[in-house]
Amino acid sequence: MRKLILLCCLCSLAGVVSAQDPHFSQFFSSPLTLSPAFIGKFDGTIRATGNYKNQWQVIDRAFETKTVSVDFHVMGKNIPSTDTWGVGLMGYTDKSANGAVGFNYGSIGTAFHKGLDEDGTSQIGGGFQVTYANMLINTAKLTFADQITSNGFTGVTSEFFSGNELNLKYIDVNAGILYSGTSSEKNYYYLGASAYHINRPKQQFTGALFLLQPRITIHSGGSFELNPYSNIHVSGFYSTQSSASEVLLGGIYERKVADATSFYAGAWIRYKDAIIPYLGTEIGDLRIGVSYDVNTSDLKAGTNMRGGFELSLIYQRRPPDTRGIRCPKF
Repeated sequence: MRKLILLCCLCSLAGVVSAQDPHFSQFFSSPLTLSPAFIGKFDGTIRATGNYKNQWQVIDRAFETKTVSVDFHVMGKNIPSTDTWGVGLMGYTDKSANGAVGFNYGSIGTAFHKGLDEDGTSQIGGGFQVTYANMLINTAKLTFADQITSNGFTGVTSEFFSGNELNLKYIDVNAGILYSGTSSEKNYYYLGASAYHINRPKQQFTGALFLLQPRITIHSGGSFELNPYSNIHVSGFYSTQSSASEVLLGGIYERKVADATSFYAGAWIRYKDAIIPYLGTEIGDLRIGVSYDVNTSDLKAGTNMRGGFELSLIYQRRPPDTRGIRCPKF
């Protein structure tokens, strides 16, 4: 399928100028892209996460996003048992226009969570993250409007580039805060906020100078026990970046079938954009989730309501002596 300049702009400017950053519908399964304050916010010793999303496949692989992260606890013997200090590493890549436009990111961050009660079940924390970003546009893979004439496709364009690649590098700064607590052994809740691109990195693109606009996100969630074998998890967030905004709300029903095995089924709604059914399972230290964006926006005619497939894997090592403190899961 031909890739006109419109698609190029949608893909490249989405991460560069004023639209939204790459994001996951399973935002709860990609904690380090949601907020640096989630670094170290888990029960166990180490957490490894992987995410994959293929969005709008019918538009010539319009967006394909992959990420992997690992975070772990540090200084456990030198801080109170009610506190948690974490360090996290993350790498992810976002490709669009059938691979013509690519973003690659590498991040390192840390977060400290201070216990507010004697058990450490209620905490308030803050996190900080630094990201190295690289944008690469392969102009040889792009098709421009003036290449299509009344005589058909000519392959000749008046657009001029000094080479076949446009390359851009910058440093990004992100931060977040998070409160979590419980009023009984049968519920758990959290509320947080994050800010990405705090330093508003300067970007030079074909002679024009742009500032990457900050992305502000407010997120919350909770878990409620129905009976010893069932839980309800709800969550949502509001995110805004320049003139773009996103609202996502939903929940999951959890059914426990064994001491270390659960099944999950639920859905989220992205306001005026998509319905996102979700299925997952947790076996021991591993949780697997799959979802699919069913497009309901004005693009549904062009996409046949086919949005994006998403897969998440979370490994959370929990030794037998783990304290068993409840932490955000969805």
